[in-house]
Amino acid sequence: MTDIATLMASDFANCEGKPILLYAQGAQHALQLESVTPLASPSPRQGGPFSAVLRGPRDPLWPQAIYALEHPVLGPLELFIVPIGRDASAARYEAIFN
Repeated sequence: MTDIATLMASDFANCEGKPILLYAQGAQHALQLESVTPLASPSPRQGGPFSAVLRGPRDPLWPQAIYALEHPVLGPLELFIVPIGRDASAARYEAIFN
């Protein structure tokens, strides 16, 4: 499993265009990386803190929780994601790396 403490915003550059699988409710759901944004903070994190926004199916809307995810480049991950919005076609989730 990927150690999320060592991930940097630049690691997500290789995620564009490749599905990130989220495992929930006994099934796989494909998410896409929408954006990665550096965050201003006095965090000691190497490379600085950042936010990753993921876009997934509109339904179901998953509650904030730790989810198992998998990406072909990053490998398996366990991330705390929070729903941050929903439009007519998709739901958006955010993970903060601090």
